[in-house]
Amino acid sequence: MSVDLRLHGMPAPRPRLSWRTTEPFDAYRVELTLAGRPPVVHTAEGAEQLGVRWPFAPLDSRAAGALRVSVGSRGRWGDWSRPLAFETPLFGAGEWSARFVSPRTLGGVLTAAPLLSRTVKLPAAVTRARLHVTALGLHVTRINGERVTDEELAPGWTSYGRRLRYRTHDVTALLRPGENEVTALLGNGWYRGRLYWRGQRALYGDRLALLAQLEIECADGSTHLVVTDESWRAHTTGVLADDLYDGQTTDLRIGRGAGEPVDVLDEPLDQLFPGDSPPVRPVAAVPGGMRYAAPSGELLVDFRENLVGWVRLRVRGRAGQEVVVRHAEVLEDGELGIRPLRSAQATDRYVLAGGRTEVLEPSLTFHGFRYAGLRGVAPEEIESVEAVVLSSDLRPTGHFRCSDPDVQKLHDNVVRSMRGNFLDVPTDCPQRDERLGWTGDIQVFAPAAAFLADCSSFLSSWLRDLAAEQFEDGCVPFVVPNIHHNILPAAAAWGDAATIVPWTLYERYGDAEVLREQYPSMRAWVERLHAFAGEDGLWAGRFQFGDWLDPAAPPDAPGDSRTDKDLVATAHYIRSTDLLARTAAVLGLSEDARRYRDLAAEVRRAFASAYVTERGLMVSDTPTAYAMALHWDLLPTPEQREAAGTRLADLVRANGFRVATGFVGTPLITDALTEAGYPHLAFRLLLERSCPSWLYPVTMGATTIWERWDSMLPDGSINPGQMTSFNHYALGAVADWLHRRVAGLAPAAPGYRRIEVRPLPGHGLTWAEADLETPYGTAGVAWRISGGTLVLEARVPPGTEAIVHLPGREPFRTGPGHHQWKAELPPPASPEVIADAVDDARLWERLTRVMTAHGVIGDPAALAARGLRLPLSELASVVTPRATPEQVARLQSALDEQLRP
Repeated sequence: MSVDLRLHGMPAPRPRLSWRTTEPFDAYRVELTLAGRPPVVHTAEGAEQLGVRWPFAPLDSRAAGALRVSVGSRGRWGDWSRPLAFETPLFGAGEWSARFVSPRTLGGVLTAAPLLSRTVKLPAAVTRARLHVTALGLHVTRINGERVTDEELAPGWTSYGRRLRYRTHDVTALLRPGENEVTALLGNGWYRGRLYWRGQRALYGDRLALLAQLEIECADGSTHLVVTDESWRAHTTGVLADDLYDGQTTDLRIGRGAGEPVDVLDEPLDQLFPGDSPPVRPVAAVPGGMRYAAPSGELLVDFRENLVGWVRLRVRGRAGQEVVVRHAEVLEDGELGIRPLRSAQATDRYVLAGGRTEVLEPSLTFHGFRYAGLRGVAPEEIESVEAVVLSSDLRPTGHFRCSDPDVQKLHDNVVRSMRGNFLDVPTDCPQRDERLGWTGDIQVFAPAAAFLADCSSFLSSWLRDLAAEQFEDGCVPFVVPNIHHNILPAAAAWGDAATIVPWTLYERYGDAEVLREQYPSMRAWVERLHAFAGEDGLWAGRFQFGDWLDPAAPPDAPGDSRTDKDLVATAHYIRSTDLLARTAAVLGLSEDARRYRDLAAEVRRAFASAYVTERGLMVSDTPTAYAMALHWDLLPTPEQREAAGTRLADLVRANGFRVATGFVGTPLITDALTEAGYPHLAFRLLLERSCPSWLYPVTMGATTIWERWDSMLPDGSINPGQMTSFNHYALGAVADWLHRRVAGLAPAAPGYRRIEVRPLPGHGLTWAEADLETPYGTAGVAWRISGGTLVLEARVPPGTEAIVHLPGREPFRTGPGHHQWKAELPPPASPEVIADAVDDARLWERLTRVMTAHGVIGDPAALAARGLRLPLSELASVVTPRATPEQVARLQSALDEQLRP
């Protein structure tokens, strides 16, 4: 039996283990070998293989070793896995001899970026060297002029006062006998730079500082410890300004200034933690496409996709020549559309040294852009131009493909938006004067994200910041890390990230440790909601974002949704309480599980009493209200569920299949329609191309997901609202439905130990497929329609099983392996009532053309909604209630012509 071993929660004294096998097993053994010690083997019975707890003594700092695992069945052991080498960093403040150092006179706010340096003389060749390093601000650290890592924007953004990340780098190859120099360029970053639209700076502190500890072993047996202390020197640099929002200004004529003293700061070290998520790295380089002159004369470069990073220019110019690079996501009237940036300047400036080819690129900022505007440089002076794409370096795990090119582009746009906004923090947008870790955005998008990439450590780290930032009363900040220190927040769908994101990670990766670690935070949030609730059990009468960015909301009032905000709040109260009860059950906390199950049931009854009529209609007669009620099981009786599903379907039809939901309803509505028995209407929503819809931005050339359904208007102008982004992943949460229901690859047990294979064939698509690297191996589902036959294929990983749904058959189970089935699809039914015609996209398109040609005024779908249950023979009279009998007859005759087989 082959075994593939992995570590989780590393670096930590007690990492967890996971492994994949090709055969079933009933026992396992783990071998630990530490340098200089004999191997230790732990043997246990059971079939655990995800998030297995560390079976040995806790690891010490600087421990180096290897692990192997072997699994057995019925007393027979398989081969050992390949050794998995590991090395631990520093655990605890007591392991640090270094202290934070800061320039004494240089590097003040709004001054040039400082450089810190120290020389090290070594007596012999280096056999081992490790650098532990972090900063207050950003650092770009080099040894002998070489970068110690390809990580960018280090140490990233965390809850600095409580959690400051450091990383350990193997720098053995960078050191040599004799004199060596260690340098670190410091930048403002999130620590001291401008943050959010109020323009505040230095929210965390006003002094940049470096903490570095270099531990060296030489071939002659000597050891050397180099730490940041008063022996370091500070220098001026040619980086005259740096800011994440505004960009970087660099004078390439200016070299390093003379050394000046540093101060040793009395900064505590107990907030330090070793890197627990993938670093930000350059993940792609996109060559500059077409270059052309804007009406203003500015040279524009189109990179053909909206991305996050910076422009790298190779130019040959003259000394003193200033080159300016501006950035924008879209063009308006042929010029860079910079209004959506608000106050962010997003501009990099360079003064050339001249006389040679110079590479122009920043290192202390990033931008969100598709277009770059170049000033001060002639086309013939440019040797090359490319965009360096930055992202947290997450391992891609899931893929989706389908027969509709526009749906495929939509999915590709979701992937690109996730890449650009998963930049150390899951941000809302990467370009304007904001770029914050909004809790509401990641709450709705986490299921899609967990399919597309291995974001378990990325989001687990962010959840630790959420818990660190959570207020004592349980309130969860609107953004994490929290910069709204003076706001005591509690908003439904935003604060619920505390419960929904951990549960999503458990559901998708199967490791209960995230629930165990986040349980106090989850519980505190639900207890806060319980305290907010009135005697009637409702969460009402307080500030809420509600169904944010409802398409009906005015451009300048994105919170003015059609759905009652208290209804939204109470529905999320139930959702979080229910997930907390399930979490308590997983963790074996039976008393808590019972208590929160009872509380969820109590609030569910209060919700139904306040917001649901006996007939199953919602007080807020909106798609979002029905989507929440249906998908979250908030309706007491089957009759009410059926009525609510019917009403939701009618609302979708009446709106001409254009989207009528905001942040809250959009991730739920396609599932709600599917579960209510209207999957064909979910597809009608998906495939609609008029505004607002998922595919409207695709028709407008979007390469990422927009913040607003109409961020760009049909005439090519930018939405007039002050909050308009062209790279926001939240509305791309529909990708999760594409994976689970359209392709049919869904988790039926945590970590995909059981897989639900339940595609939705047809409805405008002729084939779809998805594959996912699950914790157990690669799972895949692919279907295609050939004639009237469905051909379904599934790949089930070892150690798992699948529940398969085929038309005309009861669900059945199948084990690991590659499988194929065929099933006859039922023929389409002939339309009988007006709703049947509305639901058939091709038929309704033909009928709409006829109605338009006969002068029907208004949206035919909205007009037809007045008589959806009436026979098709009455369609003409429904859509033309004021027409003469002769006009109705002529229209109906023309419609009947289209209805004939």
